Amino acid sequence: MIENALRYSHTLLKNTVVRGDKVIDATVGNGGDTILLATLVGQTGTVYGFDIQEQAIQTTKEKLMLTGLSEQVELYQQGHETVADIVPEKTEIAAAIFNLGYLPKGDKSIITQGKTTIQSLNEILLRLRKSGLVLIVVYYGHEGGKTEKEAVLTFAEQLPQESFNVLQYNFINQRNTPPFLLAIEKK
Repeated sequence: MIENALRYSHTLLKNTVVRGDKVIDATVGNGGDTILLATLVGQTGTVYGFDIQEQAIQTTKEKLMLTGLSEQVELYQQGHETVADIVPEKTEIAAAIFNLGYLPKGDKSIITQGKTTIQSLNEILLRLRKSGLVLIVVYYGHEGGKTEKEAVLTFAEQLPQESFNVLQYNFINQRNTPPFLLAIEKK
């Protein structure tokens, strides 16, 4: 069965992240990716989670408490573009995940932006270990979504092939702008 973009991103995370790793959830949202990452890194790893919305941070904190995964997660109510302020430059990151767009069931006027997403990507790629992954699930069927999509695609296409493999995974016969996945692997 062919997985959708989000499920495939989780498959890639499960194949990359191991206990003790340091990872980033750049858009915490409702906590689904944070929970998965916290499970994968175990108690000896660290998940750095970012979201600008208090609702996202609170929902994720509650889910972490219910699952007993709070110890390995650090949540920051700030934009992912501030990753350099939180994650030391010498920290080796195994993986990072972004879900671009807006908070599901939240305020649709608060969206991720191409400029800050690219700023964050640049900082994460500096910290990404060899064979590490940055996964970007691009939701673009909303106001402002196509602008961010184009900015992120242009950024990814310009990454040097000597240093990175970049995969675009998407359905081409579906209506209503289905999300797609960009996977960036450091060589």
